Amino acid sequence: MDLSLDRMRLALDQLHQPASSIPAVQIVGTNGKGSIACLIHHGLMAAGLRSGLTTSPHLVSWCERIRVNDQLISLAGLRHTLEQLQPVVERCGLTPFEQIICCALIHFEAHQPHWLVLEAGLGGRLDATTAHGKRPLIAVASIGMDHREHLGDSLEAIAAEKAAAIGEGAHVISATQKPEVTAVLERRVSEVHGSMQWVDPLDASWSLGLPGNLQKRNAAVAEAALQWMRSSHAVISDQAIRQGFASAHWPGRLQWMRWRGQRLRVDGAHNPPAAIELARERLSWPSAEKRQIWIVAIQAQKQAPEMLQQLLRAQDVAWIVPVPGHRSWNVEQLRQALPLQAQQLKSADTTGTALDQLLAQGWPEAAPVVAGSLYLIGHLLENGTLEAE
Repeated sequence: MDLSLDRMRLALDQLHQPASSIPAVQIVGTNGKGSIACLIHHGLMAAGLRSGLTTSPHLVSWCERIRVNDQLISLAGLRHTLEQLQPVVERCGLTPFEQIICCALIHFEAHQPHWLVLEAGLGGRLDATTAHGKRPLIAVASIGMDHREHLGDSLEAIAAEKAAAIGEGAHVISATQKPEVTAVLERRVSEVHGSMQWVDPLDASWSLGLPGNLQKRNAAVAEAALQWMRSSHAVISDQAIRQGFASAHWPGRLQWMRWRGQRLRVDGAHNPPAAIELARERLSWPSAEKRQIWIVAIQAQKQAPEMLQQLLRAQDVAWIVPVPGHRSWNVEQLRQALPLQAQQLKSADTTGTALDQLLAQGWPEAAPVVAGSLYLIGHLLENGTLEAE
């Protein structure tokens, strides 16, 4: 990882600025970016408009990161574009993420959607999506502590990195943030002579295809973004927005899946703010008061002790497994960091091993939850360990 905008700007110049005439809504933040992007994307489609969406990370295929409406870029198309891009990659030294964003913009140039929906990867100030020059609309997801090794050790520093994506005159939409984040966003909007819109979570009259109470906040940001887009596209009606939100689907977030016919939940929560939201969601489950089995894989640079403190109640058990292909926290490290919860922590070499143990002991009354990393969920789907319902 090498955060910089210089390489992307040079590369886009050499590529003759693909998709530069197409307006984009850029989504920045810590948690909920993918959900907001998904909801905006489905709202545009329901209104009969073409939407070009790029997101990260993917679960199974890199092709998931680039789509126009429901059509993902083909594997052959992605490979061809990457091959054609290689001379620019070598001249500019593009990172893998930058290559994918270049591919997305080239693909969007060819298909000419009405709007681009760009989910920022990490940060904002130096994120590859910020190199797109026409971003009149910025949607802000919940901002919290994550990626401290790249963005800074304080909430203010992290918020400043994300807020720096806001360009001159942009309209910015956000649900309620922590006071430190609110101050940073409002200061940045003032500096660039933009406009700031704060929204409340949607009410119970809305039907959302994305499960979880936390989505009411994300959907409020997406709904306000679509209402703002209506000034240039009158077809974005209230009915279309509701229809789009009801049909939205975003895998790996509070999703029911099956393992050998047994039901379990999966969620990509991978930082303390996401763990807090997941713990809140648990309160609304029918099994809220029952013993919860967690199967958790957390990358080594993440705040695993803080996450487990949020998730674990006194009667719960957490199986600690590695994130495939990534340095990860292990049970010994976590027992040292969490002496009061040490007896609640168990270890398994894979998620499958942990699930085998649960089945041998008698499948728990409350469905287990697999969490901690979207990379883990993607791996389990790709190798067939889990099947989406």
